[in-house]
Amino acid sequence: MSFPLLTVTAAVPALGAVATAAVPAAKRAAAKWVALAFSLATLVLAALVLVRFDPGGSRFQLTESHAWIKDFGVRYELGVDGIAVALIALTAVLIPFIILAGWHDADPLEEQRPNRRWRPTQGFFALILMVEAMVVISFEATDVFLFYIFFEAMLIPMYFLIGGFGDRAGERSEEETATQRSYAAVKFLLYNLAGGLIMLAAVVGLYAVTADDLGTGTFSLQEIVQSRAAGDLSFATSTERLLFLGFFFAFAVKAPLWPLHTWLPNAMGESTAPVAVLITAVVDKVGTFAMLRFCLQLFPEASKWATPVILVLALVSIIYGALLAVGQRDIKRLIAYASISHFGFIILGIFAMTTQGQSGATLYMVNHGISTAALMLVAGFLITRRGSRLIADYGGVQKVAPILAGTFLIGGLATLSLPGLAPFISEFLVLVGTFSRYPALGVIATVGIVLAALYVLVLYQRTMTGPVKAEVRSMPDLKARELIVVAPLIALLLFLGVYPKPLADIVNPAVDHTLSVVDEKDPKPDHPVDAGWFSYSPMHDGASGGAK
Repeated sequence: MSFPLLTVTAAVPALGAVATAAVPAAKRAAAKWVALAFSLATLVLAALVLVRFDPGGSRFQLTESHAWIKDFGVRYELGVDGIAVALIALTAVLIPFIILAGWHDADPLEEQRPNRRWRPTQGFFALILMVEAMVVISFEATDVFLFYIFFEAMLIPMYFLIGGFGDRAGERSEEETATQRSYAAVKFLLYNLAGGLIMLAAVVGLYAVTADDLGTGTFSLQEIVQSRAAGDLSFATSTERLLFLGFFFAFAVKAPLWPLHTWLPNAMGESTAPVAVLITAVVDKVGTFAMLRFCLQLFPEASKWATPVILVLALVSIIYGALLAVGQRDIKRLIAYASISHFGFIILGIFAMTTQGQSGATLYMVNHGISTAALMLVAGFLITRRGSRLIADYGGVQKVAPILAGTFLIGGLATLSLPGLAPFISEFLVLVGTFSRYPALGVIATVGIVLAALYVLVLYQRTMTGPVKAEVRSMPDLKARELIVVAPLIALLLFLGVYPKPLADIVNPAVDHTLSVVDEKDPKPDHPVDAGWFSYSPMHDGASGGAK
């Protein structure tokens, strides 16, 4: 029996959550180090998954399959493709930085410290590790029911992270802050539970269809896809469309896609900066990942049927999110609306149904996670120093804290997809892939790039340049711990911006397989191009170039 690497990779942060929660109340520092140690151990395991994964090998690798609930066809079935490997690596990389950035975010306030039983620090870091465990196994699950369990279960620790450990910055009273935090947490939970309940109905429906056609119900993604390809399993058109809508609705809430997005600005605004990063850079990626793994592969015909509407919704998300970001006065809500716009690009790339679009969307998931983490965490350091999230309360920060201002600028430039930084190639591929099949949508989507430049540069101008406001004159620059958080993220943005090939080589075979299941091919050029030393000729599913 081979070593269950995928199980161990998900189990280590779960065990770390238990170990962190068990640290005595008075040993807050010890709890932090325990959490950090387990997150680093998970990073090592994720690196091992990456090393052992062969991009040129079989579709799903490092697979594990065990009977679980035999009577209902439920199996403990894990496997990773290139897309899952990339997102597991992203999650494992970000969690240690999230823990370091939130090192003091859950320390008890002075009035709470006499209570020796009060353990907010242990709870905060234990919940972060539990979310990591559930996200990782969601990326690994190839059994639909197993995926659904953890897709829903991660809502519980996220609810407590939002509602119990909110942002302490601002001039509101403790009662007002608690009320807003509770509202954001409940809104997050209700939206995602509603999506999950609709998905549950679709999961049950999927089991019923497989039981009718195959004689025994199954939730195995691989078995369902193979049975459909062999002609042993078929869906009535109306049934497939209803099942697709049930799955897609849940994933669109998680992503989030307009008009199901309204929980995100509240959740990110009221959370601490590290938890805001956990939401948008890690948890929300499960939604877009699931669109690729489950929606497109389980329901290929319904996916093509719904594509025009989804593309329009993605386009609305891009423009709407960017426009609202332009008008924000709150730094964290601005970044939240920017993320809504970016998720619109990701979903646009997925449903463009081209290799460039889907490769770009997958790269965008990774690069958006890194860039948003860099920008939001630096913004969190800034907000902690000043005690305000309002843009108007800042000015001239670059003169008193140049390193903080510089890292904030790089994070912002990555957010607007500046060439040379990682998100640029992702956005470029999404636009190229969209334009090749839907030229009008590709052109309209570029408006989002212009708006991104506007809200990022205006944010930097208003907070970092100009006269130094009295409230920021004594603002300290980034400290050693904060530099340890930010510097590697910036290094990744630069490396993947200049040399994205290693990441692209991992995800491209999985993208090709997804498109083959959906039976979509890249549009062929209208005319072959012959430019002397360079020739361009159509392939069976697109085009290739070569030197004469």
